[in-house]
Amino acid sequence: MVVELISVGTELLLGNIVNTNAAYLSEKLAALGLSCYHQSVVGDNEKRLEETVRQAVSRADIVILSGGLGPTKDDLTKEVTAKVFGRKLVEDEHTRERIAGYFSRMRSGNVTENNWKQALVPEGARVVDNYNGTAPGLIIEENGRIAILLPGPPNEIKPMFERDIVPYLRSLEPEGIYSKMVKICSIGESKAETMVLDLMENQSNPTIAPYAKTGEVHFRVTAKAADEKEADRLMEPMLKELFLRFGDKIYTTSEEVTLEEAVVELLKVKGLTLTTAESCTAGLLAGRIMNVSGASKVYNEGYITYSNAAKEKLVKVRRETLDKYGAVSKETAAEMAEGAAKAAEAGASVSVTGIAGPDGGTEEKPVGLVYIGCHVKGNTRTEEFIFTGNRAKNREYAVVRALTLLREELLKA
Repeated sequence: MVVELISVGTELLLGNIVNTNAAYLSEKLAALGLSCYHQSVVGDNEKRLEETVRQAVSRADIVILSGGLGPTKDDLTKEVTAKVFGRKLVEDEHTRERIAGYFSRMRSGNVTENNWKQALVPEGARVVDNYNGTAPGLIIEENGRIAILLPGPPNEIKPMFERDIVPYLRSLEPEGIYSKMVKICSIGESKAETMVLDLMENQSNPTIAPYAKTGEVHFRVTAKAADEKEADRLMEPMLKELFLRFGDKIYTTSEEVTLEEAVVELLKVKGLTLTTAESCTAGLLAGRIMNVSGASKVYNEGYITYSNAAKEKLVKVRRETLDKYGAVSKETAAEMAEGAAKAAEAGASVSVTGIAGPDGGTEEKPVGLVYIGCHVKGNTRTEEFIFTGNRAKNREYAVVRALTLLREELLKA
């Protein structure tokens, strides 16, 4: 089935907010095996919104609209969609009661009159309760075409989509759509895709599709089947083939598991604690690790050593090393990692030092040059990287490469 996304809101067109809903919905729809060929962003204008909805309905089986379901006059999604589907708006008593209950729980006083607008729904529409706000979701079915209306705030749309819309979309297909995400690090996107071109060219059921992430490559393996057991049987040969080709570069086949979660779990398995010494990333690496629930069992302390003085004081980088090779060097990265491990009495450590930019680069040491050191059970390894993004991207890539290098060394330990 073909799905089209319409994001509603002038604030999206002006760049006041980032359209994270479209990215979220696109990823979820792909996981469900649904095809999305078009996406639109339209402002709070009745005429333009109607044109956009009519065009989407003419070429897609399902149109999903997000935003524009609020209580104000410029919230027009419901009204316009009802017009396109030839439905009048009627008050839904269940929704009215929920709105009243919401304001009662919030202790925000009387409900203003415009809030009751959210209790009006297209006649015959299926109402989807909103447990995190006042605007309900709506499903309209008409002559083989479906419109799904969802609230705009991410904290409302995501739980509603997961709880109610995913099961509804699954029910539309006679066969279920099941998938696994094979996540790979330690290898570039181009090489990874080259290694599976034959699988992609000869695919039918299951299928395989690549997704590039910062410093990682993900392959989604998707199967159509009557049930999950049958889907697993269909996907098993493909997954085995991917493991044959990529080996331990695959760190998970779970949609939810992140690289930092895989690293923390590996530290637990190895019985090692970890510390970090960061210069140009200034705590980003430690932050990624500490985002993992339970990371405190393996991570006790870390060091931000932005200046040379901090490198000497906190992780005992030698003055001679800094004078001879500089703060951004293979030698300094190695001493940072070794010194941090000793200072924290940790079995594993990672260091990052580099020139994130946009200033500070030279011909000998350009912007984007980063050295990463890793010290595990007495053995030290350093790697040089040259990233070509802006300051934020260079720091982000450095964090991923540091996690990847740590994982590689832990696997050897």
